[in-house]
Amino acid sequence: MSTDAEALLTVTRDGGGGVASRRLSIDEALAQHAGEFGRWQLRHFVLVSAAWALQALHTMVIIFADREPAMACAARDGRCGDRCAGGAAGWVWAQGSASSTVAEWGLVCGERYKVGLVQAIFFAGCMIGAGVFGHLSDSFLGRKGSLQVTCFLSAIFGILTALSPNYWAYAALRLLTGFSNGAVGICSFVLATEPIGPARRGAAGMSTYYFYSGGIAALAVVAALFQSSWRLLYVATSLPSLFFALAVAPFFSESPRWYLVHRRPDDAMRVLRAIAATNGRHIPDGVALKLDDEDEDDDSAGRKVEVPSASSSSGTILDAFVSRATRARLVLSVLIYFLCSVVYYGLSLNVVNLKTNLYISVAVNSLAEMPSYIITTLLLRHYGRKPLAISTMLLSGVFCTVASLIAGVGAMRAVRMACGVVGIFGIAGTYNLLTVYITELFPTVVRNAVLGCVSQASQIGAILAPMVVVLGERVPFAVFGVAATVGGLLVFYLPETMNKPLYDTMAGLERGEREESRTEEVGAEEKFEI
Repeated sequence: MSTDAEALLTVTRDGGGGVASRRLSIDEALAQHAGEFGRWQLRHFVLVSAAWALQALHTMVIIFADREPAMACAARDGRCGDRCAGGAAGWVWAQGSASSTVAEWGLVCGERYKVGLVQAIFFAGCMIGAGVFGHLSDSFLGRKGSLQVTCFLSAIFGILTALSPNYWAYAALRLLTGFSNGAVGICSFVLATEPIGPARRGAAGMSTYYFYSGGIAALAVVAALFQSSWRLLYVATSLPSLFFALAVAPFFSESPRWYLVHRRPDDAMRVLRAIAATNGRHIPDGVALKLDDEDEDDDSAGRKVEVPSASSSSGTILDAFVSRATRARLVLSVLIYFLCSVVYYGLSLNVVNLKTNLYISVAVNSLAEMPSYIITTLLLRHYGRKPLAISTMLLSGVFCTVASLIAGVGAMRAVRMACGVVGIFGIAGTYNLLTVYITELFPTVVRNAVLGCVSQASQIGAILAPMVVVLGERVPFAVFGVAATVGGLLVFYLPETMNKPLYDTMAGLERGEREESRTEEVGAEEKFEI
């Protein structure tokens, strides 16, 4: 380890009674000196969060590329045979065979299952990639490196998808795109929020989903411009990722928390001083950084604090499972995220059943989620993560259950549709909130690994959601109602994280939990004595 690194993590006190260095955690340094959310964080947040829009482009492009265009009868007498026979029966695609994969490769009737199969293959790739890059971003590759690599690979695989010679090559390239694209949101979220102070981190974290919804709305516009060629559509939706990886990523910084837990405190302090300078603030020369598992007694005694070993500077999902402090949190987070994903993607798939203009429907549906984001963001600082997660999931569960009891006949069809809108309103707020909540439940060393794990659970839910939708008109609503209700009840067993520190290490989290328990016990005893 370098001499500078040792000096930064060493507390010194001169023999003549000089002033000792002040050792602060990153949260304390942000709150007291650098600023919790100033110009530096705003610029960094916008640049990094733009990657969410890129993830939306790669994920949702399949709605338009794999759509089934209208068919027209080309027979002179106006009488055509079975539609499944296609051109042999006199039918032609109204926008040409190059307008979608369905038209080009005849994915209709008995071949229709291949459209759902390629969607499942894509999400399977997302599930694998989220775990792989979630671990790499916690270890040697870092948050910034992982985000840059995933965006670059997504762009390359997306462009190659446009060159697919047949369906199976197309499916293979969608698998690879999913592998690289599945971790983009995770890496972007963590990198965007870690340099933000605790008082503003929750609201900022919940704002990332505006970029995702905005990406879907932008996709609808782009897709409308390339209705005649699904191949050009893939190129158009892939080039922004290439631009981001090569031209945008060099202009934002690695997370100071990642630097600190990887024994690079000089780099962490460099980032914090840059934050302070841009925000018009100043970090005094006597300030040094500390990890949250360092013993404060060492500070007062003037002794050297050990730098964490390589094994403690990065962790795996097994570390989160082995620790008693995080084991239950991990299991609950996976279950809740899975149930939330089933409901969110399941309700979202109803867009294709509206029988309206597909491009307008997708744009409106993406914009309709934004009021949920606004309301949950406004309430987050006042009511906390846990109450909001419970209430939004139960809201969705109740209205989905009610919708399952309503027959889709006459005016009641509109009532059932309204219940579904409220259901997706609630679950969209939950989906947004859970990313912030789970980020705060786990320390820096395993944070991305955990987010990768819950993202894998989310992808499984996304794969299963279409299978639920085909069960009929009322049964899917019943399934979604039960899933949302069970998920809301499971949140009761998670701890609240509002106004609590964002821990760096497992030891720091465990010590913080013990201190909180002792404080609660003392408070209870004092109350009992009174």
